Amino acid sequence: MNRFPILFRLLLVFGLLLGPRLAVAQQLPVNVSVSGEVATVQIGPATAPLADLTITFDDATGLTPASLGVRADAVSVFDPGLNARLPSSSLTTIQSGFPVLITVEPPGNGGLSFLRQAHLDLHVHGLSYTAGSRLRLFKAPLNGTFVDVTYDVLPGSVRTRGTTGGWSQMLVILDQRSTTGIVTDKIAALHVMLQALPASERNPLQLLLNGIQSAVNAGRYNLAISKVDAFRQRVSNRAGTYIPDEWRATRDLTNSAGDLLSGADTLRFSIGFLRDFGP
Repeated sequence: MNRFPILFRLLLVFGLLLGPRLAVAQQLPVNVSVSGEVATVQIGPATAPLADLTITFDDATGLTPASLGVRADAVSVFDPGLNARLPSSSLTTIQSGFPVLITVEPPGNGGLSFLRQAHLDLHVHGLSYTAGSRLRLFKAPLNGTFVDVTYDVLPGSVRTRGTTGGWSQMLVILDQRSTTGIVTDKIAALHVMLQALPASERNPLQLLLNGIQSAVNAGRYNLAISKVDAFRQRVSNRAGTYIPDEWRATRDLTNSAGDLLSGADTLRFSIGFLRDFGP
């Protein structure tokens, strides 16, 4: 049975016919519920949902459906604005089976705050899973560049998982870039994040990142993963006392620990993918 609502299917057809001339978005219904530290978002009509997003917080305060600020839009796969925000115009592509932009942008006066990480689980009903899938969960600040935050891709139909220390927009992307290059980019991104920390915190973590890159260069992927785990453990141990670890809707804090932990999570995934499926 085709699970896509009529308006969504029409948008896909018009996108195929009009190509790059079409750059419109159709807002989709969302239903948000909250229980404890977990928010569940159903995207699309209740009778034929397109996807389900589960957000699990390490430690949240003020979590309500309204304070989360969720929106979903069906977009054109040819949207030049969105495609310009992807890492590669030819190797990273929005999928016609799920051209949906999910925005989580908590209102500044909504009272939401959380420590460390939010864990994302996006179950997409209209995409098919295959072993070694290159479907990935990408995230970007509003109007910013999308980056891969995936830490797992699972069957049923496709379930992408990632973590974040902040918000706000997400896409499921087919990423056909070199995995070796992706790993190098993720290590470089972590180096940039470390610049916000004092030298006493930055230097030991930089040494670990250098060791990860050296192990990857030598093809010692299990060693590299163990060093990622050591990096993550040090950040976790220092979070809250020596490394800031809080995000809040007023946007007056930097959740360095959450960002570093999430960067380590997705780096670990890509190193494992490089080991199992090659460059």
